[in-house]
Amino acid sequence: MNYKEIKTDNIYLVTGTAGFIGYFLSKSILEHGGKVIGIDNLNDYYDVNLKYSRLNNLESFDKFSFIKFDISEKENLLQIFKEYKPDIVVNLAAQAGVRYSLQNPDAYIKSNILGFFNILEACRYHPVEHLIYASSSSVYGANKKVPFEETDFVDKPISLYAATKKSNELMAYTYSHLYNIPATGLRFFTVYGPWGRPDMAYFDFTNKYFKGEPIKIFNNGDFEHDLYRDFTYIDDIVEGIMKLLNCIPKEDENGVSHVVYNIGNNKPVKLMDFIHTLEICLSNSLGRKVVFEKVYEPIKLGDVPATYASTKLLEEAIAFKPKTSIEEGLQKFTDWYVNYYNIK
Repeated sequence: MNYKEIKTDNIYLVTGTAGFIGYFLSKSILEHGGKVIGIDNLNDYYDVNLKYSRLNNLESFDKFSFIKFDISEKENLLQIFKEYKPDIVVNLAAQAGVRYSLQNPDAYIKSNILGFFNILEACRYHPVEHLIYASSSSVYGANKKVPFEETDFVDKPISLYAATKKSNELMAYTYSHLYNIPATGLRFFTVYGPWGRPDMAYFDFTNKYFKGEPIKIFNNGDFEHDLYRDFTYIDDIVEGIMKLLNCIPKEDENGVSHVVYNIGNNKPVKLMDFIHTLEICLSNSLGRKVVFEKVYEPIKLGDVPATYASTKLLEEAIAFKPKTSIEEGLQKFTDWYVNYYNIK
């Protein structure tokens, strides 16, 4: 893909740059000649060594600068905007995870609400060409209608995480209206791949296999009514964001330059099929047969039964079309995992 949209004289500020999506996006911008100011607080929600390894890969680029920093600190954030004068901001810093929001709600308010408010304030006082921010497919809650469309009713979130993401969309729209900040929200659908998040199921299952522990599957063993997820490979996600960087939203009927897109694979997969494919891919990477020991438990509080993205709007805007199959994507993950953790 030739990203003609990348302006090499632009400054791209990426928050959550040591995170999964933030790392790959920063790497892609840098590979296409852009300058990236990366921000991350390097928290210990999951293995910090993985975050440092991602950062280490980015620091080989001359046009990359990193600031260890928490976006909940408003005055310092305003100072960073004043000093670096970013043209485009991509806010991927957030406390992730639906289940963790049941145990540690304060972290979600601090990062996802207060932190995002500070980003909006910084864009207000130091105007940018475009703000792109992470929302989530979790805003759809337990919607029965599929595929999920951006026009669907999303006022009944079933986790605090989802509520914070819906709040982000409302806050961004308000700031776009009040202060003319062009903004695009992205509802991500189950992103996976190498260098991913260890709290995600595919990574967690692989970790448990090597620890000799059973994997917990929260579908009650009900294969007829299994959970569905719209698993989306990281390269497809990054390609979509890259095309959007300089795609400023058109004003709506109220003169507001704000839009929200689903960004998913548009092909939901049964959880059990996903697990079976992961076993096959890991077997290929190791050269021996892998079968997970499985324990079936009830669906977890806050989990949704299915996610399924309609990506029609994004296709119309940037010709977005994911092309990575589950088989190809998971094979790339298991090959990376075996190499990264030096497993024989």
